[in-house]
Amino acid sequence: MKITHTDIYRFSIPIEPFVIATGTMHFAQNVFIRIYTDAGIYGVGECSAFPMIVGETQETCLAVAKDLAKILIGKDPLDIPERMNDLLGYIDHNGTIKSAFDMALFDISAKNKNMPLYQFLGGQKHSIETDMTIGIGSPENMAILALKYQKQGCGMIKIKLGKDVHEDIERVKQIRKAVGNDMILRLDANQGWDFDDALFALGEMAPLDIQFCEQPMRTWYDDRLPELSLNSAIKIMADESCYNHHDARKLINSKSCDYLNIKFCKSGGILEAQKIHEVALQTGVKCMIGGMLESRLAVTANLHFALASPNVVFHDLDSCLLGHLIDPIIGGLTYNGYILDVPDTPGIGADADPMFLKDCDKWVI
Repeated sequence: MKITHTDIYRFSIPIEPFVIATGTMHFAQNVFIRIYTDAGIYGVGECSAFPMIVGETQETCLAVAKDLAKILIGKDPLDIPERMNDLLGYIDHNGTIKSAFDMALFDISAKNKNMPLYQFLGGQKHSIETDMTIGIGSPENMAILALKYQKQGCGMIKIKLGKDVHEDIERVKQIRKAVGNDMILRLDANQGWDFDDALFALGEMAPLDIQFCEQPMRTWYDDRLPELSLNSAIKIMADESCYNHHDARKLINSKSCDYLNIKFCKSGGILEAQKIHEVALQTGVKCMIGGMLESRLAVTANLHFALASPNVVFHDLDSCLLGHLIDPIIGGLTYNGYILDVPDTPGIGADADPMFLKDCDKWVI
C-alpha cells in the first residue's frame, strides 16, 4: 500500500469564548486531513492548535502540514513508526500538526485490518465517564455553572484557575459549597502560579477534597516541582511539562508529580502517547487522557486510545462540549450524559461532514 496524496482543510469551529490562565480562545483553531492510498483506503486526522500552550497556531499547522504531506507521498502508511520518523526527521516539535498525520495513519491501519481502532490497539470496550471543564470566570458564575452540570448528571468538574491566587481559592470554595461533598473536583492552573502562590493555594484548598491539580507552575519552574509535590497535600498532575516519554521519565524519576496528562497535540499523536503510557505503567504512575478544543473526531480517537490503555484512569474528553457552536462530524463517539461510547466501525469511525467541508479552505498535496 502506498500513500497517493493528502487533503488538508482549515477546520475552524466557532465556540463560546473559553478562558484559561494563559489566554482566551474565540474559535477552535483546528486542521483536518485525509491521507489517501492506492488501496482505496483513506485515513482521517484532526488537530487543535492552542497557541498559548503548544506554540502552534492554525496557520503554522497548515504550513507544516503541506510539507509533511509531500514527505509521505509514495510511502507505506502501515509502517507508522517509520512514517512518524520521516516527519520527525524533517522538523522537530510541532506535535500538534504531527498528531493529525499520526491519527490518519492509525485510521488507515485499523481500517486495513477491518477493526475499530480500540481493538487494533489491543483494547476492549468498557464504560468511560468524562469530567466537565469550567473556564475562568467570577467565583459566583463558576459555582452556578458547576451546579448546572451537577444537575445534568455530571460527577466530575475540572476547574480552570491561575489568574489570581486569592480569587482562585474563592472560586474553588464557592464551587465546593454549591455542589456539596459528593462531586469530584479537579483543578487546572495552566501554569498560572509561581512556586509560592502554588504552595499557598494548594495548602488553602486541601480541606476542600481536591482530587488533583494540573500544572500549577510555569514549565520553567520544573526544577521546583519535586519540592512542590513533596509539600503539597493535593496531588500534582503534570500537563505542559510532559510532551513525550522522555519528559515522563524525567518527571517520574525526579518525583515531580503524582500523575501525567497525555494529549495527542503535545505528544504528536498515538504512537508517542503509547510510549508515555508505557513509561508510566512501568512505574505505577496513573495517567489522564485530555485534549485541546478538538471536535468529536479527534475526541473519538482519544477515546479509542483510552480503551486500549489500562493506566489511563482519568478522562478529560469534554472538549466538544465546551461551547462548540457547530458539530462538523458524522459518526464518531456518542455521549449518554457524561458516559462515552465509540462506534464499532473500522478505524476511528468518524469523518468530517461534507457540508461543513465545502466551506473550508482546502489544499491537495
